[in-house]
Amino acid sequence: QVQLVESGGGMVQAGGSLRLSCAASSGSFSIYPMAWFRRAPGQEREFVSGIMYSGTPTKYVDSAKGRFTISRDNRKNTLYLQMDSLKPEDTAVYYCARGRAAFTISENEAEYDIWGQGTQVTVSS
Repeated sequence: QVQLVESGGGMVQAGGSLRLSCAASSGSFSIYPMAWFRRAPGQEREFVSGIMYSGTPTKYVDSAKGRFTISRDNRKNTLYLQMDSLKPEDTAVYYCARGRAAFTISENEAEYDIWGQGTQVTVSS
């Protein structure tokens, strides 16, 4: 069973940057689309960004476009999320997830079968 472990979260001031990483324990990482979701306090978990197994195409929620960049290194079995120009509303627990279907980036969390434990991102104003 593949395991996903996120890291890189922390506390940052508004306008700052963080880079999240998600390390997969298995080589099968490279054949699946991957995504980042987040859950803010008192809210539902939401899709943030996704990436196909090859690295393209990518997809972003509107609030992340122009500020966040998703990438992956299949040789290292690692997914990344570079987050710049962070805002207080980006405060959430961020999760990486592996997609069930090989050829689509879904915004529906039901289409992801393996999840990491999450990493906290806190942005202060």
